[in-house]
Amino acid sequence: MRIGLLGTGPWARRVHAAALAAHPEVEFAGVWGRRPEAAAELAAGHGVPAFSEVDALLAAVDAVSIALPPDVQPALAVRAAEAGRHLLLDKPVAMEVEQAAAVLAAAERNQVAGQVFFTLRFDEGQSRWVEEQAAAGPWFTAHAHWLSSVFSSGDSPYAASPWRQRKGPLWDVGPHLLSVLLPTLGDIEQITAAPGAGDTLHLVLRHAGGASSSAALSMTAPPKAAEMAIELRGEDGVTRIPGSTAGPVAAFQRAVDALLADVRGAGAGAARAGVAPCDLAFGLRVVRVLAAAEEALLTQRTVRVTAG
Repeated sequence: MRIGLLGTGPWARRVHAAALAAHPEVEFAGVWGRRPEAAAELAAGHGVPAFSEVDALLAAVDAVSIALPPDVQPALAVRAAEAGRHLLLDKPVAMEVEQAAAVLAAAERNQVAGQVFFTLRFDEGQSRWVEEQAAAGPWFTAHAHWLSSVFSSGDSPYAASPWRQRKGPLWDVGPHLLSVLLPTLGDIEQITAAPGAGDTLHLVLRHAGGASSSAALSMTAPPKAAEMAIELRGEDGVTRIPGSTAGPVAAFQRAVDALLADVRGAGAGAARAGVAPCDLAFGLRVVRVLAAAEEALLTQRTVRVTAG
């Protein structure tokens, strides 16, 4: 499969491009970016062509890997789907429910496959843990936190990202936690949110079936306090997600594997052990929860998650 990359930022360079270039079953077929000079530099580093027009890249590939802000990604994903190209998107799919729904509709209309890259769900050890806990449940409660120092460490390559500065931890690290809480505890029906120090956000989530969970998110945590943790509690006791041992490049290659399997009809994107696949429909579910959480924070009221 020929896969083209849309995007030239730090995540595109460090993860998408590196994984595509090293994957044995795909051809890294080129790069397009909003800054032509950055696209040319990234493409030259991997010996692939740089494209000045999106449509020219779409004509040369079978699928696109998109590493662009979530307010830019949806329109390009729809454009790629309309051209019959398979989709490998980053989380969150979009910043608005309607945009995420439009991506799913375009993919279904044009019969193209799509995967959304949630690092915890494609890391080999962490994804195995999620599958095991989804099968082992039921869990009556969970606590998750992703306390990042992107804006407090002074050396993060992502600190200059305008969309992260504007939307904060809910839309950046929140999708990762939701990608685990949804398959292990079930659909989220309602959300309460409260602000903390800096950009810190606290969520209380009510799941279908009666389970509840809480989450703390931050991108301004002191560097020595930064940590990701997810803990589930149920009749069999307490279990915690393991740390990653392989890193995001290896995880992204597993996302490529899932896309390849979906295209071939092998079903790697299908639910295993009761775990929803990280497909475009799941991406839309996550955006619905994020939108409800944002409303809960702004209104300081409990908000129901829209169904669909």
